[in-house]
Amino acid sequence: MAEGERQPDKGVVDRSEGFGERLLGLLLDRARLLPPQQIAPLIAEEVAGIGGRDVSILLQDYAQELLVPLPGRKLHVGQPEPVTGSPAGRAFLRAAAVEVPQAGGSVRMYLPLLDGSDQVGVMALTLDAVDDDDRRLLGRLAGLVADLLVTKNAYTDQFFLVRRREPMSVSAEIQWGLLPPLTMSVPQVEVAGILEPAYRVAGDSFDYALNDNILHTAVIDAMGHGLDAAAMATVVIGAYRHARRVFVSLAEKYAFLDDAISQQFGPDHFVTAQLMHMNISTGEMELVNAGHPAPLLIRGGRVLRQLESATTLPVGFGGEAPQVREHTLQQGDRVLCYTDGIIEEHVAGGEPFGEERLIGCVNRLGEEPSEGLRADLRRLSHTLKRERGGRTSDDATLFMIEWHGGAADHFATME
Repeated sequence: MAEGERQPDKGVVDRSEGFGERLLGLLLDRARLLPPQQIAPLIAEEVAGIGGRDVSILLQDYAQELLVPLPGRKLHVGQPEPVTGSPAGRAFLRAAAVEVPQAGGSVRMYLPLLDGSDQVGVMALTLDAVDDDDRRLLGRLAGLVADLLVTKNAYTDQFFLVRRREPMSVSAEIQWGLLPPLTMSVPQVEVAGILEPAYRVAGDSFDYALNDNILHTAVIDAMGHGLDAAAMATVVIGAYRHARRVFVSLAEKYAFLDDAISQQFGPDHFVTAQLMHMNISTGEMELVNAGHPAPLLIRGGRVLRQLESATTLPVGFGGEAPQVREHTLQQGDRVLCYTDGIIEEHVAGGEPFGEERLIGCVNRLGEEPSEGLRADLRRLSHTLKRERGGRTSDDATLFMIEWHGGAADHFATME
């Protein structure tokens, strides 16, 4: 100890800036070579160093209904918490810390675990008192914990098994392994997607990538059910990523996908698809629609119109080069893509759910305060499922884009 430096009083927890940096560094150094099952206990141990107790790591289940506690030594393992109506759920959906006063003056903290902008789950802990330094340190700690969980997830099935709340089909296993993160957010644009039925999905999928100022997106629906549909979806997404990474046009991407399906599966198999390019600086969007329901343009919480385009043949039928339709978005616009399982599900009386009911649900929810893109899309998905009588006999996928506008080099100008 340096001369003149005061020894901290016994029992006083050091939460200084320097201590916080040391704690985060120590956690990162120790976690690097630890097996996955020891990560959560290590987190609980390090949180105790700043006076935290009753630490829980809550992961979202695949149906996006519950936050499920990760088991482990030194962790507080309670009951799963609902995403809707719980403090943990509010922290998760809003991507912001929630503080709940406890008896005796302590505070229960719920911190979103964000890997980039994708919500991994929530970390909960109790402190005797909380100040701004604590909030800043805990926010950084939660970010590091999320990164560790995502990294270690690639080495284990433990986190998957916690998130799985019912048996999952082989086709669904394939599809969940194929998906990108369910959300992405940068200052100019956000995207979010959701798959139903979560544990039996087969042929639906989506993919996206942000390359410089162009957002590339694809929403696909492979014909049929089970492994055959999952196999086609896998080939289509693989072909789409290959085409995207060799910088071809939207029309050429369609040709890549068409060739892949026709060569691999023959003329009696097909996949419907929507392919889009969006310039996140200008809001200009290019759209190719291959046998898919037209996306909905939402402005001010209400459906303004369909984003029409000349519909070409589904992928696999050898269609001619598609016509690319151009649209220009306004700041705040949302684009909702969906697969036919949403509107073709039969409701009471045997009639299809239909596009009119879908638009009605979107408009009603648009009258309520927005909780952010991911929370709004999740609420829409669950509302649609209730409106269909809780039935999802076919894959039913939603994928939404929200354009905020602004310079693509936003962070370069933040000096």
